[in-house]
Amino acid sequence: MIVIAGMLSVDPADRDAYVAGCVEVVAQARSAPGCLDFALSADPLAPDRVNVYERWESEEDLARFRGAGPEPEQTARIRGAEVRRYDIAREGPA
Repeated sequence: MIVIAGMLSVDPADRDAYVAGCVEVVAQARSAPGCLDFALSADPLAPDRVNVYERWESEEDLARFRGAGPEPEQTARIRGAEVRRYDIAREGPA
């Protein structure tokens, strides 16, 4: 299993519009083969922060969805990013 988690930084005045503009991407990801979860959300404390969380069954599923990556307009709005990839060997209830 692959987990992608972290945060994006965008202009605080643009954050809610940025998240709203990602609705289609979230819907596409969630319906993609191998997607176990996918969320982009506005942080309740930091006005410039967008939280990122993805869970994929395999590297192949993630690569197939990623393709060419985000649209250039979307990428241009990101001021910074701290997103990490985690390869999970085991999982179970918390």
